[in-house]
Amino acid sequence: MQFNTYSKISLGIFPTPVQKLENISRLLNVNVFIKRDDLTGLGLGGNKVRKLEYLLADAREQGAEVVFTTGGAQSNHAMLTAAAAGKLGMKPILILKQRGVTERIGNQLLEHLMGTEVIFMDTDSYADIYDEMDRIGVQLGVPYYKIPCGGSNALGCLGYVDCAREISQQDLHFDYLICAEGSGGTMAGLALGAKLFLPGTKVYGMMVDTDPFDEITPALMRETSALLGADTEISAEDYHLRDMSGPGYAIPSEEGNAAIALLAKKEGLFLDPVYTGKAFAGLLKMAEEGNFQATDNVLFLHSGGAGGLFAVM
Repeated sequence: MQFNTYSKISLGIFPTPVQKLENISRLLNVNVFIKRDDLTGLGLGGNKVRKLEYLLADAREQGAEVVFTTGGAQSNHAMLTAAAAGKLGMKPILILKQRGVTERIGNQLLEHLMGTEVIFMDTDSYADIYDEMDRIGVQLGVPYYKIPCGGSNALGCLGYVDCAREISQQDLHFDYLICAEGSGGTMAGLALGAKLFLPGTKVYGMMVDTDPFDEITPALMRETSALLGADTEISAEDYHLRDMSGPGYAIPSEEGNAAIALLAKKEGLFLDPVYTGKAFAGLLKMAEEGNFQATDNVLFLHSGGAGGLFAVM
């Protein structure tokens, strides 16, 4: 299968391990595995490293000296963008929504340690933030590059098409692949990658925000497919969504916190309350509802987020 190819910069340690969760598997009576994208190697690890390999390669090719990105106050993506841009000699500037925990804890502490310039905007509009990036970029008078929230555009999605191809090289078929969905790019990349490389695998995005992911997910899949030159038809059967947002984005949920405690106690692994905790709670709910058969192999993507664990819980 021949695809269009794009430059990327090596930022992470790949392939990441796949491990069986033996105690959870016995508890749920299904084979549960975990894809350790919390071990991608940059910063505290996480899913954004795969996306940034493509996005920052594009920034470098365009001669960018400054890299802007955005997200919530405790955005894992923003922190990892700062780490990666600094490593590559580009100046990161984060323009974050002044919502949630803005104190110097969690990812804010890590950004402080890296000397990152962080600007908070009292707005709920990312359009306002992207306009501010342009205003500051023009004022600085140097080439700059804007990365969208979560790195979730077609170029960033290529990182999770790569991840699906990586998973396909395991000596094991997975019936289900489950991830958190917070800005859409990881889920869209995995779902497209599964369509291309993992026949028979159902991909579930556990939505941790209330954005219209039923529109965002297929749109990103189509844009990424076009970028690859894959000419792939996308239908509603190619992705599955469940609402696990609970009381709202970046607000811990009771079931998410219970899932965090369960995995910590049973497997010695730590999830976060914004993304992976809620997503793993979705996996537990699917098992409780009888969605899995005992012989099924279920793969959970651990997309990182350790920094947020120390700020939001």
